[in-house]
Amino acid sequence: MTGDDAEHLVRVLRAEVGQRYEISDNQRVYVAEIEVARKAVVSFRVIEELPQTPRAAEVQLFAALFKFDRFEWMVEKATELGVDTIQPFEAVRSERGLREASKKRVARWERIALEASQQSRRARLPAVKSAVRFQDIVRTELGVRLLLDEASSASPVLDVIEAAGRKPEPQDLIGLVLGPEGGWTDEEKAELEEAGWRACSLGSTVLRAETAAIAGLSVINSVWKR
Repeated sequence: MTGDDAEHLVRVLRAEVGQRYEISDNQRVYVAEIEVARKAVVSFRVIEELPQTPRAAEVQLFAALFKFDRFEWMVEKATELGVDTIQPFEAVRSERGLREASKKRVARWERIALEASQQSRRARLPAVKSAVRFQDIVRTELGVRLLLDEASSASPVLDVIEAAGRKPEPQDLIGLVLGPEGGWTDEEKAELEEAGWRACSLGSTVLRAETAAIAGLSVINSVWKR
């Protein structure tokens, strides 16, 4: 480990030769012992590979852009909940200019995801992608497509999952899509449903976008891990 990460480990966390840490190569997790601990370099000796926790499923979160401070909070919490991909997109009611401004935010979002992955002891980092247009996410190939809808007529998310008529499997590829702070337009919902997304509700109250993302991911985790 080199650069700022090494300096943080040595100066802030007081890492010393002989201490053991869990390290990851973004695929597997190992127990390793520090052999060298200097300001700009920390070197580890791998002792053993740790068994991996089976993945419940692969989950992709498609999030319409909203205020960046709240979006960053969502990236952090979604990472802690094990999301595999975060794909921002511009919806009709997304605040104007967010997609262009988001180009300079991707590196920061990746850093937030890295720190949240370390804190939650993930073996793999989530992919945080650059924002795209709504039309680019509509027909994404997925096994399960869940469309979060604030409308009172939408069925509860658990009912929608059960109505799909298939047993949740670890190899499932799940998509969860949520709209902007202003909600979906009728045209957007119609286009998503026509493409196979199933509208579902998280309850009778209207949630903020970032809250809806966390609640939706929590339900998915519970169902697929069960």
